[in-house]
Amino acid sequence: MPVDLTTSYLGLTLAHPIVPSASPLTGDLYTLRSLEEAGAPAVVLPSLFEEQIVYESAQLADLIETTGGGFGEATEGYFPELDDYNTGPESYLQLVERASVSLDIPVIASLNGASTGGWTRYARLIEDAGARALELNVYVIASDPALTTDAIERQYLELVQAVRQAISIPLAVKVGPFFSAFGNMAGRLVEAGADALVLFNRFYQPDLDIEDLTVAPNLVLSSSDDIRLPLRWIAMLYGRIMTQFAATSGVHSADDVVKLLMVGADVTMTTAALLKKGPGHLAELVSGLRTWMDEHDYASVDQMRGSMSQVAAPDPAAFERANYMKSLVTYAP
Repeated sequence: MPVDLTTSYLGLTLAHPIVPSASPLTGDLYTLRSLEEAGAPAVVLPSLFEEQIVYESAQLADLIETTGGGFGEATEGYFPELDDYNTGPESYLQLVERASVSLDIPVIASLNGASTGGWTRYARLIEDAGARALELNVYVIASDPALTTDAIERQYLELVQAVRQAISIPLAVKVGPFFSAFGNMAGRLVEAGADALVLFNRFYQPDLDIEDLTVAPNLVLSSSDDIRLPLRWIAMLYGRIMTQFAATSGVHSADDVVKLLMVGADVTMTTAALLKKGPGHLAELVSGLRTWMDEHDYASVDQMRGSMSQVAAPDPAAFERANYMKSLVTYAP
């Protein structure tokens, strides 16, 4: 009997649980079609950043102020057409619309922000452009020593609430792991309006160019080792926080997919593996997952999901301090 790979995520029924996440591959219609042909059940578009929207609004306001102030007839047609100046957000909305029309698979758009404000209205515009769901990527750096934990957490929750109120489509929230009590924060994010949690945002750390004496971006692609953080937290939250989980960071092989599904992920998301090996690698991941399930007598993804989570594990402590101590004791150089 053939194995059933279907899964549900954000109200969408997907053919399998391996979704291409935001990357340069999902920002171009040609490569989006290549991903669909390779078997992608859905795609997550690259993020539209809060800074892009705010910058564009400031530029437009400055342009209107400097050109319209001295002309009485300005309100009768002197103002520039908005479409001529929305090179960032407008282009993104066009990508959402074209992808939604051109692809037969669901398109999940992405907003990346850190604060509430007028820019969140773009969540609604993204929905109007045809996105089937929205992923809110929250990236806040608490660099001010005077900023308290409570203030940071409120900032996250208020942003989630603002975006939730702006849209009617499902909302996933992608966050980093850097909370004092992540389990509690996960529950509060769901209460604020998240329909799913994407674990985890992989923050890229800056480097220094010691010749030019500048701060330089430094993008290092993930490896399979990076699944351990989302694996551990999804395992501990599954069955305790009533939401869906998308696992991201480090999904390179079918084994990675199997592990994350078994701890409770509804979908797994991959970027680096597809950037390294091309869209065709997606078909290899799906084939590897199907082969593993068949060899281990699993009839469906639903049967696998959560079977190795903390609530189902024979030794629940293995996901907590016991793992830390055992790792140190058993290591042999």
